[in-house]
Amino acid sequence: MSANPVSTHPAATPSPKARRIFINDLVLDCLIGVHRHERDGTQRIRINLDLAVLESPNPIEDRLSNVLCYENVIVKVRELATAGHVNLVETLAERLANLCLSEPGVQSVKVRVEKLDVFADAASVGIEISRTTRSHH
Repeated sequence: MSANPVSTHPAATPSPKARRIFINDLVLDCLIGVHRHERDGTQRIRINLDLAVLESPNPIEDRLSNVLCYENVIVKVRELATAGHVNLVETLAERLANLCLSEPGVQSVKVRVEKLDVFADAASVGIEISRTTRSHH
């Protein structure tokens, strides 16, 4: 028996480390909806985001510049969601997903957008989507 047997199995390629960044229950006033009464004023929406961010091989070193800053993401989300009227929550969710995927290192995102005050007997109505970068399958 050889001291160093040759393996017939290829070496396992380590999967990249990912970190999850989440933003929960961001409530904004937004111009959204297809009905006439929805065009005349804002509605409260709730946004939840879950981003999978590829970790850098470099150490974090307790420096904000070495991670994705969720404050910057929130600022951009607020700007996008309040920039003007949008008809559909689906459209807003897609725009938010694209915004998140444009951030450095973001591999995938789950976006949930809810309209909060549509029905008296329902807490919310909305949509949830998941999207990935084209290079990430």
